[in-house]
Amino acid sequence: MKKKIRVLIVDDSAVVRQSLAEIVNSSPDLEVIDTASDPYVAATKIRKEVPDVITLDIEMPRMDGLTFLKKIMSQHPIPVVIISSLTAKGTETAIRALEYGAVEIITKPQMYSKDFIHESKVRICEAIKGAANARVKRKIKATPEIQVQPKYTADAVLPPAIKHSMIKTTDIVVSAGASTGGTEALTVFLKALPPDSPGIVIVQHMPELFTKSFAERLNELCKITVKEAVNGDTVIRGRALIAPGNYHTLLKRSGAKYYVEVKAGPFVNRHRPSVDVLFRSTARYAGANSIGIIMTGMGDDGAKGLLEMKVAGAKTIAQDEKSCIVFGMPKEAIKLNAADKVLPLDKIASYMISVAH
Repeated sequence: MKKKIRVLIVDDSAVVRQSLAEIVNSSPDLEVIDTASDPYVAATKIRKEVPDVITLDIEMPRMDGLTFLKKIMSQHPIPVVIISSLTAKGTETAIRALEYGAVEIITKPQMYSKDFIHESKVRICEAIKGAANARVKRKIKATPEIQVQPKYTADAVLPPAIKHSMIKTTDIVVSAGASTGGTEALTVFLKALPPDSPGIVIVQHMPELFTKSFAERLNELCKITVKEAVNGDTVIRGRALIAPGNYHTLLKRSGAKYYVEVKAGPFVNRHRPSVDVLFRSTARYAGANSIGIIMTGMGDDGAKGLLEMKVAGAKTIAQDEKSCIVFGMPKEAIKLNAADKVLPLDKIASYMISVAH
């Protein structure tokens, strides 16, 4: 039998602890070994048994989750998934949590509907599995291969093109996708770009609210403009558009102009937004005028889409294993021979600029 991923849940609400425990234990690959009402209780329990993954709320009494996270990562690094019902103001704190070492941030499930609860289960369980496979500052015990559940493909949002017919233009567009560890990878990549770099569309697996704060923070750090994508936004030089959480984002074309379509739809590869959806739309509407980049992340979202881009004539890049937090998505793309180049993170920006000219 495969060893289960052991999870410690830290939240000041007894109701939330119970609900999260039921969600986690519903996955055959996961088990809750304990729960804690605050970081002090959690620290005591960690001394007795070290979990594979910690789920952590940010807003708690006695010690806030952000302070506890900093202590964990400096003293005994353990993969942490932030699960919080933060307001728009609080999302800035969540982005800071990623900088301090949290592997993922997801929103706390709320009892709106059966579909909403099901999607929350998928997000939470997949985030924990991804965290268990993530590289943290100190080497952690390897976890077993995770059994992947059945999932939708990009066909659920956009059918594959029968043929690719693309007028060559001088404008190059870039589509990039990332998941676990992607916030750090995208920060390194985008900060290295000059102000006149090609227009970029990005899918980073993040929930609603958090993508806007992430984009705003990147906009402060980068030479290019970075913003959360809005339906109809044009893709222009010197600007990166980040797909909003919980919405698929597709590249479209009208004449010589590229723009994005932001739309609802089913989970694809257990994600919304999905990298495969973005890459397929880029293959269809940009073809040889595009560059595809797949970065760190668990699973295989984007692998098939990157291959479709390559077949359509696009230049394609995958992040190498050594620089990935989780070598999942790039690995699957490389196995499909979808990547023209496999590069370390710090070389991707310069190579992209070189092939764009």
